[in-house]
Amino acid sequence: MPRALLMSAARLPLTAPVTALDEQERVKALDIPAERPLTVRLDGIELITLMTLGAAPEALVLGYLRNQRLLPLDDIVSVQVAWQEDGEAGTADVATRAGVDDLAGRTARRTVTTGCGQGSVFGAVMDEVENIVLPLDARLRQSVVYRIVETIRTQASVYKRAGSVHGCALFDSAGNLLHFVEDVGRHNAVDAIAGLMWLAGEGGGDKVFYTTGRLTSEMVIKGAQMGIPFLLSRSGTTEMGHAVALQTGMTLLARCSGPHFTVLAAPQRIVFEPGLLAP
Repeated sequence: MPRALLMSAARLPLTAPVTALDEQERVKALDIPAERPLTVRLDGIELITLMTLGAAPEALVLGYLRNQRLLPLDDIVSVQVAWQEDGEAGTADVATRAGVDDLAGRTARRTVTTGCGQGSVFGAVMDEVENIVLPLDARLRQSVVYRIVETIRTQASVYKRAGSVHGCALFDSAGNLLHFVEDVGRHNAVDAIAGLMWLAGEGGGDKVFYTTGRLTSEMVIKGAQMGIPFLLSRSGTTEMGHAVALQTGMTLLARCSGPHFTVLAAPQRIVFEPGLLAP
């Protein structure tokens, strides 16, 4: 039986309310999942920042330490999580009995996993967000949104054959497919498209980005760094993804399926065409 640890029980609301427009320009209220950076410090040394919902942050930290094989459970004295008053960020302080031998050397080389939370780059990337300016005059017609959704629906893909992958695609403003990449992690797929754009010398100001995965802060940041004003997903968004979209002025469309979509940020770029839908 493992020795009992001194652990906090830090909890915050797991969702946040937002206001959005549906495909008929009706205002609607809905809840979206929270997403928060949690900085892990091991004996006072900053180790990593994990992006998390915040449902069980202490268990998350322990699981991370276990999977990284940094130290056995018996060497951990306590895990104390503290969230800021506004709930937007937190710290997890882990105290050990005698530290970790060669911690710097064991954490110097990191392999980016195929998971969804590459949070270790969060702080540096967020510093650049304030300087991003997306084109204000870009427009996306409602009919083009439907064309993009239909193109993705009929696109031949690994997902249709085997599942367990995410897909990302780049379209022009008329809805023509330019690039489509799948990977086991959506972050890998978006990075691949960024590389293709770089090699082709393509700018993002007149482009539309589509992902099958949810719109987390990292996905919004990556899209903004590519200069793309439109980010679409058949899934939803997180609270922080929504906040970064508002900060960068990105037009965010979630729950894109059939004739339905939800505009969560910068709706002024969408050209609604009411005649497309039956009354």
